[in-house]
Amino acid sequence: MRLLILPSLIALSLTACSLNTTVGEAYKYSHNKGKASSTPIETMSTKPQAAQVIDQDLQTIIDKSWALTLAYSPELAASLGDNSAAGKLTDLSPETLAEQNIKTQQLLDSLKQLDRSQLSKDDVINAKILQDQLQNQVDMYRYKDHYTPISAESGFHAYIASIAKASFNNEADYQHYIAQLSALPTYFAQQTFWLQQGLASGITPAKVTLTGFEDSISAFIVPTEQSGYFKPFTEYPAHFTESQKQQLTAQGKLLVEETVLPLYTAFYDFMTQDYIPNARQQIAASALPDGPDFYQNRVEYYTTLPMSAEEVHQLGLKEVARIKLEMEQVIADVGFKGTFAEFLHFLRTDPQFYPKTAEELLKEAAYIAKKADAMLPKYFGKLPRTPYGIAPVPAEIAPKYTTGRYSGSNRDDQPGYYWVNTYALDKRPLYEMEALTLHEAVPGHHLQISLNKELTELPNFRRYSYISAFGEGWGLYAEYLGLEAGFYQDPYSNFGRLTYEMWRAARLVVDTGMHAKGWTRQQAIDFMASNTALSMHNVNTEIDRYISWPGQALSYKVGELTIKRLRAKAENALGEQFNIREFHDAILENGSVPMPILEQMIDAYIAKQLS
Repeated sequence: MRLLILPSLIALSLTACSLNTTVGEAYKYSHNKGKASSTPIETMSTKPQAAQVIDQDLQTIIDKSWALTLAYSPELAASLGDNSAAGKLTDLSPETLAEQNIKTQQLLDSLKQLDRSQLSKDDVINAKILQDQLQNQVDMYRYKDHYTPISAESGFHAYIASIAKASFNNEADYQHYIAQLSALPTYFAQQTFWLQQGLASGITPAKVTLTGFEDSISAFIVPTEQSGYFKPFTEYPAHFTESQKQQLTAQGKLLVEETVLPLYTAFYDFMTQDYIPNARQQIAASALPDGPDFYQNRVEYYTTLPMSAEEVHQLGLKEVARIKLEMEQVIADVGFKGTFAEFLHFLRTDPQFYPKTAEELLKEAAYIAKKADAMLPKYFGKLPRTPYGIAPVPAEIAPKYTTGRYSGSNRDDQPGYYWVNTYALDKRPLYEMEALTLHEAVPGHHLQISLNKELTELPNFRRYSYISAFGEGWGLYAEYLGLEAGFYQDPYSNFGRLTYEMWRAARLVVDTGMHAKGWTRQQAIDFMASNTALSMHNVNTEIDRYISWPGQALSYKVGELTIKRLRAKAENALGEQFNIREFHDAILENGSVPMPILEQMIDAYIAKQLS
């Protein structure tokens, strides 16, 4: 699932070349058109003097890049302890974004000029990942990603509301929050400006995906006392005096009532009267300006491999056929008399498979999560120290939101959260909950992301970043790992696991189908609905997500297939020496990495074990 974790590192605006190869081959070179070194990890130079000089050059670029990130992301800087950034919001003016792009391009050029043959093993990984990050920022500016700070699911207006969920421990925290509330008019004006630029240039989400989008705005248009923005002024720390409370509450109430709520009303009017009616009709990314190049760029970015859309499409069809056979076997095992389509209809409509209350769904998720916690020592040598909680998806975004998601924190005094969507309970089948929980909580996203953040020896740009092919591939592998751990004992739950795997395989087909092969939205819906047991509500929500977020859905299956292949490779090479805990630790020990680097890491791990 899409993660809510440090979005400013992925795109500082707070938005949101094909080779004849196949998944699973070792790509021993940079995916940025071969400009970076192709030096395998296990053969890198150990010349101390040369390496020391070049390592220092790389460190200088790393330091400058991180400083640039913090300079243009005050929310991130403040969360990491920079008090001078507290109370500020990201500046999204044309001048600032252009300046940031120039500086990013300069850093990218400097990084490309480094001789990586002399770098240490760790610094080759650092250089590769940093180059990918910088290249993506430059690419996204070039493709005008900042023109669309909204998607089918939500947008900047919902994500910025998280400022009200910060920790409020003293009066300074409240004053910083008041400053942020005061800065919201500029923030909304800048984002609306970019939306207008998108309308003028034809760069918008597809109109069909914005049906009901206005509900995510109207959810914020409530009486002042009911606003989430006002909530911090109703929950003061115990040590606050009555005088402090009264003064801060008066300030907060005035700002929410006269500044914040009118912003949402104006944004609602703009979206319903101007933006949504005039959004583009075409669904394909290839229909955008520079669309074919843009989509190929997204395919390579999200898979971290030099695959073409056609290669991904054919891989998806192959996986769909394989998983379909396993699903049909489950149907036979339960003794169902009917067709595949009739079995899917049975699963989608029989009340026995659906929770009756939100509490029932959350408790089921919590029970599965606790069982998953108990499996961890058997499969992992190193576990994160950060705990996680379970919470419903916020009501204001739930109607168009996905089934579940992991929401991480970049603070060491806050937990991560496994979000469960409790909206439309008759569309949230219980037979999917084991797979969903293993993916979003442990051993999936929470475990991987928390361990990543606890790798204090890594540079910050890696500790607080997310490579989708790795993270989502790991999440899908975590679902599969549940088989070994004794989950999916109920055949319907196992069918739920298979429908989740089929869901990710079908993504390869429908994402490329819509964005590169001329598929219609209905064609994609029909393909997804006829091959998975997802509720039709989820099918529609997911298809709209793929339309408005081209390429990201490809990362799950490509990443999972790579991890499973590398495990088979290690098992075959090591035989009785293979240790599942050591293998998992080796996968996770360097944090989130591109698939070519992961391949080299596991090759080095195998060689070390054999020696």
